[in-house]
Amino acid sequence: MLGVGVYAQAAGTVVAAAPAFFIPFLHTQHGLSLAEAGALAAAPNIGLVLTLVLWGWFADRTGERGVLVAGLLLTSAAVAGALLVVSAGSAGTAGSAGIGNIWALGLLLGFAGAGTGSVNVASGRVVVGWFPAHRRGLAMGIRQTCQPLGIAAAALAIPALVAGGSLAPALILCIVLTLVAALACAILIIDPPRTPLPVGHKPADSNPYVRSRTLVRIHAVSALLVIPQTALSTFGLVWLIVDQGWSALAAGALVAAAQFLGALGRILVGIISDRVGSRLRPLRWVALLGVPTLLLTAASGAVHWPWAVALSYILASCIAVADNGLAFTSVAEIAGGRWAGRALGIQNTGQFAATAIVGPAVGALITVIGYSGAFALLALAPIIALPILPRPEAEPRHEKPADAPIGTTGGEASRAD
Repeated sequence: MLGVGVYAQAAGTVVAAAPAFFIPFLHTQHGLSLAEAGALAAAPNIGLVLTLVLWGWFADRTGERGVLVAGLLLTSAAVAGALLVVSAGSAGTAGSAGIGNIWALGLLLGFAGAGTGSVNVASGRVVVGWFPAHRRGLAMGIRQTCQPLGIAAAALAIPALVAGGSLAPALILCIVLTLVAALACAILIIDPPRTPLPVGHKPADSNPYVRSRTLVRIHAVSALLVIPQTALSTFGLVWLIVDQGWSALAAGALVAAAQFLGALGRILVGIISDRVGSRLRPLRWVALLGVPTLLLTAASGAVHWPWAVALSYILASCIAVADNGLAFTSVAEIAGGRWAGRALGIQNTGQFAATAIVGPAVGALITVIGYSGAFALLALAPIIALPILPRPEAEPRHEKPADAPIGTTGGEASRAD
């Protein structure tokens, strides 16, 4: 089930990321302005952000497998609709610039992104529900590699597929990937068992947002920590090429290496969280390490030392992405089985909202004070996050039980309310 969840999330990431790789093709070959092409690229993420909490609510009420299958089928159908629009445009029967009606294409891509939101929340619930607490950090770390894997797959496949002059092959790939994921989820995913409510308790009694502000604080910390992560991945390539004078090949290789090592880093911090019996304690360590690594990256860029630039960028990038799995797991465990879906939806919504702001804000900052100054100011994000982060006492205890069999949680705090 972990493997299926990783594949399904990676397939959804390919769908959400693919339109960004359409931009050069749409701009140079079909005459769309960068604003129009960029709007199409943003459509899946807009649909994703608007529906994450709704998918979480459905997962809490109806179970994980049904939500996974329904969302992936919605994505497949929406991409199939986009394929029809593109095919009609290529035949000269509708739309403009040979790609069909732009508004219809953008709307369908938005629905496709909305469907992928189901995987974001439901696959996380599957991991939390089935893996015991003392192995859950590792499992969620593996699950969190799906985003860099999906982006890497899209970067490799989509430009080559659209190079022939049509979006159709890339859209067909997305349909195949999501249909296979839907079939795999329908066959192999089993909803985790749920602890019944105690006698006399109402579903509203289990609301974790009423009990304390712990989840709100974790959401805020995650939104802050995603700022340097997004800035480094968004502006790293152009920084290396334009400001540091690297070749495009060398810069691309370094950024790719940072993404790959960052995926491994997510697994490593997951293992550490299992060993120390806490998600919030290593999350605090990650935030602390983020400050000097960002300052080191800024300083290395200022003096233009290539090896220092390479090492500091990789280190800062790995630290910047290491918090994702920790916070995601902690949110699900603290929320409990009846609220985990909605809590994970809120968690991801906050991160995507912060990500949307980073691009224009950091871009404007770089224009005013340069790359090194902007990277140095990014260290304010983890500095601000540290006092907001709850203490480890606010989360369920995760001691490894002496006699827990492999199929059990090793403590029901994560699934009970």
